[in-house]
Parts: sequence; structure tokens; C-alpha cells
Amino acid sequence: MKIRRFCSLFFALLLTFSLASPALAAEEEDGPFEVEAKAALLVDPDTDEVLYERNIHERRPPASLTKVMTCLLVLEAVDSGALRMGDVLTASELAVTSIPPDGSTAGILVDEELTVEQLLYCIMLSSANEGCNILAEAVSGSIDAFVEKMNDKAQALGCKGTHFANTNGLPDDDHYTTAWDLYLIAKEARTHPDFMPIVGTIYYEVPETNLSRARKLYTTNYLISSYRTSYYLYQGATGIKTGFTNAAGYCLMSAASRNGRSLLSVVLGAERITEEDGTIITKSFTETKKLFDHGFNDFSRVALLKTSDLVGEVPVTLSQEQNTVKVHPAQEVERLLPKSMNPVLEIDREITYREESVEAPVVKDQILGTITLRNGDTVYATVDLLADEDVSASRLLVFRRDLLEFLKKPALWFTIGGIAAFIFLIAVIRAVLRARRISYRHTRSTRTSSGYRGRKR
Repeated sequence: MKIRRFCSLFFALLLTFSLASPALAAEEEDGPFEVEAKAALLVDPDTDEVLYERNIHERRPPASLTKVMTCLLVLEAVDSGALRMGDVLTASELAVTSIPPDGSTAGILVDEELTVEQLLYCIMLSSANEGCNILAEAVSGSIDAFVEKMNDKAQALGCKGTHFANTNGLPDDDHYTTAWDLYLIAKEARTHPDFMPIVGTIYYEVPETNLSRARKLYTTNYLISSYRTSYYLYQGATGIKTGFTNAAGYCLMSAASRNGRSLLSVVLGAERITEEDGTIITKSFTETKKLFDHGFNDFSRVALLKTSDLVGEVPVTLSQEQNTVKVHPAQEVERLLPKSMNPVLEIDREITYREESVEAPVVKDQILGTITLRNGDTVYATVDLLADEDVSASRLLVFRRDLLEFLKKPALWFTIGGIAAFIFLIAVIRAVLRARRISYRHTRSTRTSSGYRGRKR
């Protein structure tokens, strides 16, 4: 029986390791998650949690991702009342002819009339470079003034690695940004109610104008459109903008939502490759899909702190009720963490109290310290720690404390010393005066005795 049990256990363990080994080998072979692009970023825009980053502060040409800033400023002008979506704009000669022949356009002609709304669809769906210039002149009076406004807005948003030289992203050595700055710009643009409906549109028709027949616009973002190919379609993708120049490579800023969660990605400097079977792959799309899968599948939201958690206690003095008070976090902390992470083992809790002890009375929810959650150099949150209850003070202990503190005051002893010195001085003066009086009386008595002649009879 013992031999049979041993054999059964041996083969069970052998089977277990044989099944586990390929999985472990595959995991080691896959290595850490990486994206094939010059720069890449994946963020939860609702919480600003960065789930993946690669060279996110490296300055790079953004190509047509520039148009997100152009769209943002136009929408701000609409929201402020300076423009209306239905306002008709006339294409100037400079706006149209300043575009090089190899740049993307919507075929807008000089003196052609389109509305603000139609031009926004032209620039965000078909990447119309001339449309950006037309809108720029309408917002700021000139293209140069609008570009200055773009740079001012970038600075206001905290974009430290950005400088714009044009409205559309055409190549220019002085035109650059970073993946992180593009995220900041897109995050701001998403606060405008018209932005996501425009950049998430697959097809839009511009009606006939004074100089052109109706135009059919199709988005160049193949994560949301199967107009040219269904290979890149991604469930939950909602837009935003593609871009390409030889210098910038293939770029894509995109948003996606799934199961109540939102993600925003930026991919800069991706390549287009041809596989052995002749299939052409644009990696800005495939790498963005990889990013979204990583964010949705490999992360989960974890409650790291609850306000009901009692995470420590602080010594209390001057109270006869209790000598400690428990503390709890001022707010709950939830973070998106890799599913492979064990928060209990891998996230450190660093507690710092304002003082080694606190004097009663203690008021409930009084701030007594902070707690910091970190994993190595990554800080997830720093939260105040609050007293969990009231602690009353003992009058006797408070009186004793006050008395001892009063007796320790230098001013008290200085005053006492001064008074003592004054009393001593008075005593000395009185002693001196008394001695003088005695001396005077003695001298006078002596003189009177020595000069007496007796009474004549």
C-alpha cells in the first residue's frame, strides 16, 4: 500500500511539473511587455494612472496628431461664443496654397465656403491640412497668431516638451512634442462635448459647397473603421487621430472603453512593415491594440486603503481615559495594478506621525500623520491619517503640565531673580542707611560729651 501511494504521488507531481513547465517557459520567452515604437504611453485618463510608458518625455515630431490641439482651440472658441459651429468660413489663398502638394488635404479650393463644423470633420477624419489654416484664421485672424495661441495653450496645460511651428503637423525642425504632452492635450480636448463624437466618427459627408460637389470623408483610424481593412478593428475603440510623416513615422493617439473603464494611448514613431506573405502591417495600429489589451486584460482596480482601516495608533498624554488613539486613512485609495502583483507583499506602507505622541484633548478626525503607499520608486498615494475617536483630557494632568511648563519658563526665573535682586538691593540700601544713622548719632554724641564745661554757679 505504501509503495502504491508513493508511486501515485510521484506521478502526480511529475504530471504537474510537466504541465507547468511549458507555461513557465513561455512566460520567460515572452519577456517583459514592450511596444515597438519610438515612444508609447498608456494612461487611465480618469485617474492619470500610467500603465505603460516608453520615452514619454522624448521630443518627437507629432505629424497630424498636432491637429488635436488645433481642434481643441477651435472648440474653445465655439464654447466661448467667438465662433459657432454653423458659421460659414471662406478659404483664403494663403490657407490653401501654403500647403505642399504632397500633404494631406480635403481638396478645399480658394474662396470655397464651409462651416466650422464641416472643417472640423475635414481635419480630424481626412487630416485636411488646409482646413487647419482656414480655422486658424477664423479663430485668431492669422495663421501665425493661431500658432502662438497653440504654444500658449500647451504651456498652460503643462506641456514642457512641446513647441508648435504650424497648425497641422507638417515637417518642421521647430515643431515637436512628447507622448506625455500629447496625452495632456487630448485629455483637455476630451472635456469638450463635441470632441469625441467628431474624432469617433467613421464616415461624414460634407454637403455640396459653392465650389465643390459633396465630399465623403472616411476616418483614417482603422481601429474604429473597416472602410479599407478590418484587420485593425478593436472592440471598444472610440477614436482619436492618426498621423504620418517620414520624420515622425506612423503615429496614433487613440481612446478605448470597456466594462466601465477608459484608456488613452499614444504611439509615436512606429513602422510599417511587409511580412513574408506580402501583407503590409502598420504598427501604430497593432501596437495600440497591444497596449489596450495590456491595459484591459492585465490590470485590475484594487482597493489599497479604506477609510475604515485602522492602520496604527499614536500615544496620548494628559488623559486618564486611554493612553493611545487609533488612526485611519482620510480617504479611500484605489489603483490599477498588474494582476500579477500581490499588493499585500509588494506595496509598502510608510507611516509618518506629526509627533511621537499627541496631547489630549484629541478630536475625532484630527490629522495626526500621513501614510504613503509605494512600490520601489512608484508612489501610489499619500493620505492623511485621522484620529478615530475623541479623547478627553484630565484637568489634573493638564494643570500639572501647565504648572511645570510655567515653572520652566526663563521669563519667570528672570522675573524672580530680578525681584530677589531688587529686594537684596533694598536691604543693602537700608542697611547702609541704618549704619550711617548709627554712625551719625555716635559722632554727635561724642562731640557733645567732649565739649561740656559744666554749669557755672
